[in-house]
Amino acid sequence: MTQTQSATRGWYVLHTQTGHEEKVMRLLQSKIEAEKLQDKIFKILVPMEDVVERKFFPGYILIDMQVDEITYWTVKGIPGVAGFLGEPHPTPLPEEEVLSIQSLTDSTSAENPRPAIQFEKGENIRIIEGPFRHFVGIVEEINEPKAKIKAMVTIFGRPTPVELDFLQVEKV
Repeated sequence: MTQTQSATRGWYVLHTQTGHEEKVMRLLQSKIEAEKLQDKIFKILVPMEDVVERKFFPGYILIDMQVDEITYWTVKGIPGVAGFLGEPHPTPLPEEEVLSIQSLTDSTSAENPRPAIQFEKGENIRIIEGPFRHFVGIVEEINEPKAKIKAMVTIFGRPTPVELDFLQVEKV
């Protein structure tokens, strides 16, 4: 951040250590309150979807702020912050992009929550619901958007592909 750069309000992308997004947000909120920067740093958003909340931009948070020398170094000084996207001159996201991200954050949880379980090809699963309950299988394919897996299950001594919902299986 240079001395001559003006204070421009907008939503900026802040790069954090992956897995530290909430911690960074809490530290930022404390720092904003302690340094009375509420008139320059307005909102902090960790984009999440209801999986039981999974970040859909791991390692990034959005921050609605007025960037100036003070706010720039306040935010950069937070443990876990790697920096702003666009350094050394952070550029705000276009408003349409922010609205799109906010709508994903707001609508995902209500309309199509997904389970937090992550499956990998080749791992063993146990079917816990449906006609193949108690069968064990091996994950062959994963369809994240539809929250489904295809598993090879041995039925009557023969390997059979079965498509299952994420909620119908558990890891073994």
